[in-house]
Amino acid sequence: MSTLAIAGLLREAAPAIEAALGARLDVELAPTRALEARIRAGEGADAAVLTAEAIAALSAECVLDGSTARALAHSRVGLAVKAGTPHPDIANVAALRRLLIDVPSLCYSRAGASGIFFADLIERLGIADAVNAKAVVIPQGFTAEKLLTGEAAIAFQQVSELLEVPGIEVVGALPEGAQTIAVFSGAAFAGAPDGPRVLAAVARACTPGALRAKGLEPPG
Repeated sequence: MSTLAIAGLLREAAPAIEAALGARLDVELAPTRALEARIRAGEGADAAVLTAEAIAALSAECVLDGSTARALAHSRVGLAVKAGTPHPDIANVAALRRLLIDVPSLCYSRAGASGIFFADLIERLGIADAVNAKAVVIPQGFTAEKLLTGEAAIAFQQVSELLEVPGIEVVGALPEGAQTIAVFSGAAFAGAPDGPRVLAAVARACTPGALRAKGLEPPG
């Protein structure tokens, strides 16, 4: 069970992971908050990749095996536009705030780590009501898809998730002062005999080169 943030990396690394395991890898992809709720409701797997906070919480509840927990990737929130359209100025917090006020429409995700952060950001900037009045807030999935349908002029999400949508361009990561670095970690499910082996295979796929190619950063 994995956060969408490393979806692209897992898809590309699946053959190598399956070769290492000698078995087919089934991956359930969803935002951390959605997976966390499903896990608490009784769903399980061999291993989970979630935010570090969710891994710690579920380990404390003895649902995950905390002794196997390891950081896999760091991720930044970014902004994207439809390919071929002008790139707005997001060089600093003031420029970003102006953009959020002036842009006709935007999209962010309700359940993902980036969306939770973005909702807090617009509150801190004092523009939440104005932004949400024109925002398309999706429950989960890839926000950049709304750029292709014309429902949004800009989209916010983890850079790695934006890159999963063809036909868009990532303008860049949000500026310092309006940025957060999410830590995505993995852990085996408590009592899952194959959990540590599955987690180890996924961790081996998270090389610095593979991470950077997908808009992520190595941990540490």
